[in-house]
Amino acid sequence: MRKAVIFDLDGTLWDATGQVFKIWNRVFERRQELTIRLTQHDMENYMGKTMEEIGGMLFPDLNHSMQEEIMAECGKEEVVYLREHGAVLYDGARETITLLKRECDLYIVSNCQDGYVNSFLTAHRFEDDFKDIEMSGRTGMDKGENIRLLMERNGVTRAVYVGDTQGDEIAARFAGIPFIYAAYGFGQAVRPDRIIHSIRELPDMLRTFSL
Repeated sequence: MRKAVIFDLDGTLWDATGQVFKIWNRVFERRQELTIRLTQHDMENYMGKTMEEIGGMLFPDLNHSMQEEIMAECGKEEVVYLREHGAVLYDGARETITLLKRECDLYIVSNCQDGYVNSFLTAHRFEDDFKDIEMSGRTGMDKGENIRLLMERNGVTRAVYVGDTQGDEIAARFAGIPFIYAAYGFGQAVRPDRIIHSIRELPDMLRTFSL
């Protein structure tokens, strides 16, 4: 069985904050009851969270069904736009993925809405590079549960999770696999097993990392 590398998406493989905050603001502008407007910096604070969590943070005074309605609209527009236009790949991401897939099976597990990871794969032509993906918006489960689900579905027994937040670290611990912290992303980690400051460092690190 080949080793598996399971990636987070936002803050690990690409940065979509510059696109997403504009999409969300357009949705907000169509609703007279919403006065909130976001900046790109604001978006960085929401990356890595589920759409349900973000809705609660952005609209604490609205009822849950209204939060869900607004975030669903944001999510749908994101998926359509990003599928066509993509976002900003981190420097070295494409080359690193090409190198890694020679020695490892590659996967993505994200806390995003259903269809978001597919937009990444389509826009940047990565469909043939990743064996499987999972999203909280598709399963209704949290990231740790989705990592376990993906591993079971693919018979993966040797894996590492690469992400940029403490939530990613918690998810990896729940799934029982090592965590590599992408320090170039949006968040922090507490006790990662390894740290990378560029995705380009990942192939050499994995060769010395016993799984």
